[in-house]
Amino acid sequence: MNIGLDAVAGLAVAILGGAAVGVERQRSGHASGPEARLGGVRTFTLLGTLAGVAGLLTDAGYPLPAILLMTGALALVVAGYVRASTHDIDATTEVAALVVLAAGVLSGLGEIRLSAGVTTLTVLLLAEKQGLHRFVDRLDDTMLLAAARVAVMSVVILPLLPEGPFGPAPGFRPRGLWLFVLLFSGLSFAGYLAQRLAGAAGYPLTGLLGGLVSSTSVTLTFARLSRVKVAQAAPLATGAIAASTVLFLRVTAAVAILDASLLPALIGYLAVPFAAGLLALVVVGRSRHATVAAPSDLQNPLQFRAAVEMAALFQAVLFAVYHLRGWLGAGGVLAGGFVLGLTDVDALTLAMTRSVATGTTVDLACRAILTGIVANSLMKSGIAAAVGSRQFAWRTAVPLAAMAAAGAAMLVI
Repeated sequence: MNIGLDAVAGLAVAILGGAAVGVERQRSGHASGPEARLGGVRTFTLLGTLAGVAGLLTDAGYPLPAILLMTGALALVVAGYVRASTHDIDATTEVAALVVLAAGVLSGLGEIRLSAGVTTLTVLLLAEKQGLHRFVDRLDDTMLLAAARVAVMSVVILPLLPEGPFGPAPGFRPRGLWLFVLLFSGLSFAGYLAQRLAGAAGYPLTGLLGGLVSSTSVTLTFARLSRVKVAQAAPLATGAIAASTVLFLRVTAAVAILDASLLPALIGYLAVPFAAGLLALVVVGRSRHATVAAPSDLQNPLQFRAAVEMAALFQAVLFAVYHLRGWLGAGGVLAGGFVLGLTDVDALTLAMTRSVATGTTVDLACRAILTGIVANSLMKSGIAAAVGSRQFAWRTAVPLAAMAAAGAAMLVI
């Protein structure tokens, strides 16, 4: 049996991985005292060593000694759990030992990167016990049901849908369309989940996170609230502006996933209005105000009916943009972008990125997206002025109009 540098490196990673887990177990108090579990740094280091040797033996063509070593190690872990379970049912330490054994074997077989990744993740999960428990405690039925819906939508429904295309150009592609629905629903749900987990956050943070779901809904909700909580006009306005500013980041992220070739041109168009939003956020946010827990009227975006409606809207928009370009040329695409910006920026983003594959230039697609954002900003400015209190209106409507003007300026330059 020849021992090369790769074998030595694999054994070293197995030993260090076991030691890392053992250090965490000992520091967390699970390796000593009357309720001690399997062991601490020494035990886990030896388990890592044993597993690494077993992997080396298997790789060298000696599976029987490796099996005997692993059988003995597994028996030790099981015996440790049986003893400890008489006073505590927790099996975290024993499962961690099994992971150390598995990662050690992988390392001995030459899968050093995979082994190191598994061990690192294990140490992180063990060390973040309190944080993970707090996270789980803050989950509610809505979030758990949403996770179940994601599983059904992606694992059950998606594989059953045909690829397509069907029908006239640009065609109906059920599976691709459903993927787009999952993408935008996921982006929205990330903001929704972050907002829920933020707990009693103030209006600015709630608006910022809510902008990942719907900046229009945030603006309308905060405008209505400003008539009831007149003294909180400043934080409400900050939240509304934050929601509209984060919309640029949401659109950029979606385009990066859908078609990254648009990013250089799109960033060039969005940079100035985004900077205007940041400036407005700084100016309005400098007002002194109390941090008040902010309620939210945002609905869970992971609803099956909402997903089906989104798919239908996306398909209709794809057809509309395709035919508008054929009938009216670039002017029709920009006009369509303005109208779509008043209703659904996500649908506009999808339509423009997909239309590049059917002949729309990258520049025209980016200009249409910016046109939609300008329209959306103008609409929200009107909502703030018409629905909000006087203090909220001038603090919100003017910055949103300035963001729209900055975007319009980029369109005519």
